[in-house]
Amino acid sequence: MLEDRGAAGDWDGVVLDEAFVRGAEHSEPSARARMLAARWRREAPEPQPWRADKPPAGWFFGRRRRRWR
Repeated sequence: MLEDRGAAGDWDGVVLDEAFVRGAEHSEPSARARMLAARWRREAPEPQPWRADKPPAGWFFGRRRRRWR
């Protein structure tokens, strides 16, 4: 059985503010970054062009602006 390592009062003086977070020595990547890294280790992604051949959907032939009467 585990020993009681301290009372709840030990945490009363701890402040978890922005300075505490920014002062951390290590940072963990996001879940999405870990997922993509694992996927790319197994199988490299296909090269993608910087610009697509087509404009985004609705960019040019999207909804017309309505003129107020």
